[in-house]
Amino acid sequence: MGQLKQFKNLEIDWDMTPEDAVGLYLEWGNNGYGGSYENRVKSKNDYSNYFVVYTWDEHPKVCLVRRNSDGAEDLACLMVPDKLLGAVRKDMGQLKGVFPVNEEIRSWLEQELYH
Repeated sequence: MGQLKQFKNLEIDWDMTPEDAVGLYLEWGNNGYGGSYENRVKSKNDYSNYFVVYTWDEHPKVCLVRRNSDGAEDLACLMVPDKLLGAVRKDMGQLKGVFPVNEEIRSWLEQELYH
């Protein structure tokens, strides 16, 4: 793997969800992340780096996303290892979509990033 190691110094918002990212960066009347006005988006220079689980394809993948008010960029995408497919299906079932990472996926990502 090792693809994520190049991002080990990147500030990751582990609490950011796809829904929160849309609300923070794309919705009118941006009211701040987590209800805090200190965290509201002030310019296109404000961005978040966060992970999502992408289940639109046959085999789920996890993507590191950078988002600002202009859009989103996938910095890296990794296929979910077979040993973690159960962790993905546990929370998402067979639903197709974009989901936040769960604890098992986060632990794996932290290993890939920092060790």
